[in-house]
Amino acid sequence: MIAIVDYGAGNLNSVKKAFDYLGAEVVVTTQPEAVAAADKIVLPGVGHFSALGGLDNTGLRDAVLQGARAGKPLLGICLGMQWLFEGSDEAPQFAGAGIFAGRCRPFPSSVKSPHVGWNSLVVREASAGESSRLLRDVAPDSFVYYTHSFQAPIVAATTAASEYGAQFSAVVEQRNIFGVQFHPEKSWTVGLLILKNFCEV
Repeated sequence: MIAIVDYGAGNLNSVKKAFDYLGAEVVVTTQPEAVAAADKIVLPGVGHFSALGGLDNTGLRDAVLQGARAGKPLLGICLGMQWLFEGSDEAPQFAGAGIFAGRCRPFPSSVKSPHVGWNSLVVREASAGESSRLLRDVAPDSFVYYTHSFQAPIVAATTAASEYGAQFSAVVEQRNIFGVQFHPEKSWTVGLLILKNFCEV
């Protein structure tokens, strides 16, 4: 069973519908107990980084992190991926999970922000030299759909990047922790394949 964490940041129904389409057993929940009971955890989200504060005062933050430490597959989507880093300049007072080093920064002034629309994935080799599990069978340079104003840095766990003013992390993977900056639920067949790969981890 996959728990989709509802901390008030929206975009949950389209994520649930994508998993429903794939035949996965999913539940959207605000309850830490349901997160603790799940086999996999999905942390979606759109909007301002401060929305992630909704994790802190509900017990959801601890439930998600305990599940991750226990080895449960965790997928952060858009804002949820940014939370996997140390934090964001968008709301410096809110701490991220710190699973990946670095902070999310605004795009350079040379490009329009937010970054909205389709952009291609540049696949990178993970630091351990292992092939990406999320991107299994995804064609090189596939296009995915973005809408975000802040970007995560390139780190050792980055398995795909996109370029908008400069390269930023599009996909991160480290053991049981996964993150995608784009919206797989809005990225047609490529996005569904990525979610299917997560279901099969």
